[in-house]
Amino acid sequence: MATPAIPRAAIEDLRALGKPLEDVLEWVGDLGLFTWRVAKAMVSRPFEGAEFLRQLDAIGAKSLPLAALAGAATGVVLSLQTRDSLMRFGAKSLLPAVIVFSLVKETGPIITGLIVSGRVGAGIGAELGSMRVTEQIDAMEASAVDPHKYLVATRVVACIVAMPLLTIAADFFGILMGWVASTLAEPVSLRLFLSNGFHGVTFNDLLPPTLKTSIFGLIIGVVSCFQGMRTRGGTEGVGRSATSSVVLSSLFIIVADVLLVQLILEFF
Repeated sequence: MATPAIPRAAIEDLRALGKPLEDVLEWVGDLGLFTWRVAKAMVSRPFEGAEFLRQLDAIGAKSLPLAALAGAATGVVLSLQTRDSLMRFGAKSLLPAVIVFSLVKETGPIITGLIVSGRVGAGIGAELGSMRVTEQIDAMEASAVDPHKYLVATRVVACIVAMPLLTIAADFFGILMGWVASTLAEPVSLRLFLSNGFHGVTFNDLLPPTLKTSIFGLIIGVVSCFQGMRTRGGTEGVGRSATSSVVLSSLFIIVADVLLVQLILEFF
């Protein structure tokens, strides 16, 4: 007995359903190959020291005011919100410790990562996207200049180095403004506030959460550069690359933070 033939329309419907999954798998594969190529470029000579310093200034120094402002605002909000909650349970004296631990262990790193992904991710995606659609990257390749080393590796390393420094700055301004908000409600000296806040804080509380932001920097640099380097479609494509760089970087940072928090709890 002959097997009935599958209608052509059904085959096309199945292909249409599998196309998004195929695109996602292709994107992940291309990202993996891109990351491997960038990793090799990062450790091979010659090193682009001057370009790295320029990118460190553009990514780190120019992001400092935004990171400091975000940290300061977070410190004020934590002070105002937790004061009311702690007063209900008669634990107002724990306010400095709550602010310090909240900022240092989680709020400071994740807020800094998301803020920097918005500013730096969009900038890198748009910049490399513009260079791709105007064929500047093609011209570099024709001139025997490796764009993965000169354009990508320097930005990725700058992101990795800058993120912990920006996180420290955000934590500092968050704690400072948390004290300011606290002392406006009830005067307390900065020395006493810091003494109570950092009582019991160890290096295991400070270092792992701060250093994990290097992973955030790696995510921002690799994803943003990847989206920018694969830009197609003229100026409209540049806009899509900038937007997707921010969205994907932020999403991956949140996922990575969940995994890193669990690892830090396990090992530290």
